[in-house]
Amino acid sequence: MAILVRVPPRLGRQESGALRVREAVHADWRECGRICYEAFATVARGHGFPPDFPSFEAAALPIRGLIDHRRIYGVVAERDGRIQGSSFLDERSIISAIGPVSVDPTCQDEGVGRALMNAMIARAAERRAPGVRLIQVAYHNRSLCLYAKLGFDVRATFAAMHGEPFGLALPGYAVRTATSDDAPACNALCVRVHGFERAEELDEAIAAGTARVVERLGRITGYTTAISYFSHSVAETNDDLFALICAAGGFGTPGFLVPLGNAQLFRWCLAHRLRVFFLTNLMTTGIYQEPRGAYLPSVGY
Repeated sequence: MAILVRVPPRLGRQESGALRVREAVHADWRECGRICYEAFATVARGHGFPPDFPSFEAAALPIRGLIDHRRIYGVVAERDGRIQGSSFLDERSIISAIGPVSVDPTCQDEGVGRALMNAMIARAAERRAPGVRLIQVAYHNRSLCLYAKLGFDVRATFAAMHGEPFGLALPGYAVRTATSDDAPACNALCVRVHGFERAEELDEAIAAGTARVVERLGRITGYTTAISYFSHSVAETNDDLFALICAAGGFGTPGFLVPLGNAQLFRWCLAHRLRVFFLTNLMTTGIYQEPRGAYLPSVGY
């Protein structure tokens, strides 16, 4: 299904055709990947930050995965047959997550970002998602304002932290690879902390071999789908999170997201020589429950 959006041209620009938003297909991934890389790199450089993605490939391959994923809804915005941006809605949980939203730097201020966001909001409403979330890079004031105008509220701030692996182990905390038998306990823990489970993401991580659990006193007290920007972790206590982070292999940029509201966790990361790359904001519409435990969000939420 395509959506036609009439957007007035900017002064001084030649008028072009209508902006069309349609569902993304596999053939779009390279161009969407290029736009994602250049969009985020341009904004980052404009604010004095290194690019979120170190190369075109680092942005394009995740975009291909999003387009091809059966439970992630993607759209592209195009005008006169040229793709100008893309966005995605992760539908693997009862709570939907938007992102990334990227617009070609040559097409700024033409309503592309708003059209993409409206398509995401309409899709979430169509599937009756009770809540929608996104992670917004804090230094990008324009996207912050756009999302606020569209009804999103800022709920929390996270630091993207990176550094060298610790090579440590916490006595009394056993970290091991997660199996499918661990899924019920992990999902129940996620419900206790967040109010809902992220079972599909967990199942994918278990199948890929990236999921880990931490056991204390013979029971599962935390899990992670991977300590990374694109994965989430849930635990009963900060000590359980510390054990999961210590067991991780490395934290290259952009690293993983640490809630600044968890002051003990943030200071612990700093004490272990992790560095802040940039800050992000969690923004939400619909239902929202303050987490009741320790957690690390993914780039979705």
